[in-house]
Amino acid sequence: MIFDRAERMSTDERAALQQRRLRSLVDRLLAADGLQATRLRAAGVAGGADLTLDDLPGLPTVRKVDLWEHYPYGMLAVPRTALAGLHGSSGTSGRPTIVGYTEADLRLWGQVMARSLAGAGITPDSLIHNAYGYGLFTGGLGVHHGARTLGAAVLPISAGTTSRQLRLITDLAPDALTCTPSYAVYLGEAFAAAGVGPDEISLTVGVHGAEPWTDAMRDKIEALLGIRALDIYGLSEIIGPGVACQTLDSGSWLHVQEDHFYVEALDPNGDTPVPDGELGELTFTTFTKQALPLLRYRTGDLARLDRAPSPDGRTSVKMSRIVGRADDMLVVRGVNVYPSEIESVLLADPAVAAQYLLVLDTRTAQTRLVVCGELAADADPAPVVARLSAALHERLGLRCDVRVGAPGTLPRTEVGKAVRLRRWESGEPPLPDLA
Repeated sequence: MIFDRAERMSTDERAALQQRRLRSLVDRLLAADGLQATRLRAAGVAGGADLTLDDLPGLPTVRKVDLWEHYPYGMLAVPRTALAGLHGSSGTSGRPTIVGYTEADLRLWGQVMARSLAGAGITPDSLIHNAYGYGLFTGGLGVHHGARTLGAAVLPISAGTTSRQLRLITDLAPDALTCTPSYAVYLGEAFAAAGVGPDEISLTVGVHGAEPWTDAMRDKIEALLGIRALDIYGLSEIIGPGVACQTLDSGSWLHVQEDHFYVEALDPNGDTPVPDGELGELTFTTFTKQALPLLRYRTGDLARLDRAPSPDGRTSVKMSRIVGRADDMLVVRGVNVYPSEIESVLLADPAVAAQYLLVLDTRTAQTRLVVCGELAADADPAPVVARLSAALHERLGLRCDVRVGAPGTLPRTEVGKAVRLRRWESGEPPLPDLA
């Protein structure tokens, strides 16, 4: 379902709208007289009137470190009293990020999320089982705003209490599930352990984000729950979920809501856009955000862009799944490795379950990468270890220490994002029996 006509806007019409919105954004940033205004003036920009979209690559960028250094309100373009809400990161690194929203920002968020849910086949008659966390994290309330804008009913179950989630899915018969991909697997495993097969589950579609995931993970989710599993992308600095979403007919690509969020893919080592189809760092300009408008915000997420016509009728630019982050690339004995590459290998093996953990052992000068997985069922792990070791070496050009345990041996994440990487620099191992 197409939620509004902006999704089918012609290329020329959208470009004209984007240019008008770019000029307005630059004027608002200059009037706010903050960090971004200082950088614009240093780049020779005194106003937005003469700017075109072709000028964007010459404009300054913003990074998360700028938000950290101006925490909590220093990057706002409106008075604090104009805010209708706040969201942000958990600050697990000790440096939280706080993002403000005006009433208009919340309406915008509801609109782009409604587009995303509609593209997933969710309708005003749907019941959405929303198992994203509610709170500072934008996932739960982002889906909630979109569901209300679309007119769908939403059950705000939030994350955790899995036994209760199973009961409510069984009793209330929702048709849509929204949660992280790792928690979708967790729910599927819990249904299987309770003797409930995918044909007995009412769900038909899942919209899963907040974590990078692969096609192999999608296949696991779909097999466990009997649904179409679709990817959604967003980050609190831009709006939250709803920046881009896969639709039922967009293949593996996600449509970017580019009338509001202009996207570039930049060379990770510079400020120059890479050609479409090449891997680059996603960089967004928030044309219509009021409280925290950002010009060329470098997300650190690596993906590809595509502008080919889409069979679902939408005309906006598409992005690939996130391949990795510019800052989470592992360097193991001189080899660059993205965790998503390892996930693709692990989950392509039918004998391997969806749970895994990577341990980067840096206690000695010879860094070791330990890949810990689980069997999908009780079986002899030796041939599985041999297959995975060979497949990882072929994919990465690197020898990994592969460990495969019985089902249920690795820790699960019920609340929040799955932990896929642990760094072992000293002390006790991250997992028992890991030597």
